[in-house]
Amino acid sequence: MHTVKPILLVEDNEDDVFFMKRAAKTAEIADPLLVATDGQEAIDFLSGTGIYADRDKYPIPSLVLLDLKLPRKSGHEVLQWIRAQSQFKTLIVIILSTSREGRDVELAYQSGANSYLVKPTGSPQLTEMARSLKDYWLKQNVFAP
Repeated sequence: MHTVKPILLVEDNEDDVFFMKRAAKTAEIADPLLVATDGQEAIDFLSGTGIYADRDKYPIPSLVLLDLKLPRKSGHEVLQWIRAQSQFKTLIVIILSTSREGRDVELAYQSGANSYLVKPTGSPQLTEMARSLKDYWLKQNVFAP
């Protein structure tokens, strides 16, 4: 049984955040969607520093949806940081990017991404992707303790 834990969406584009939140709601994802708007903020969130020190308010997420093209620290840098932390070796990280570049995909998997998804361009496709995420990662997948 899946315990409801937040999903961390690391995305700097306000429109993409809005549409992802709407798609998650339409897909009936019960897990709250928390947002970090740049790579450094994602690291601060995950490490529990600064305003994110309150783990009751900002718990460790069940999974991370990570854009690659981010200010301050890129998605690749965030992913490499995550995998360098012993407590996050098994944290599910799904790349959600507009990039279809082979080098981005290859580097993401080499750095420890669990999945690489290209952002859909339309709202119906984004909702379908959110349903697929829910069905596989949140319902069928067994999370590491």
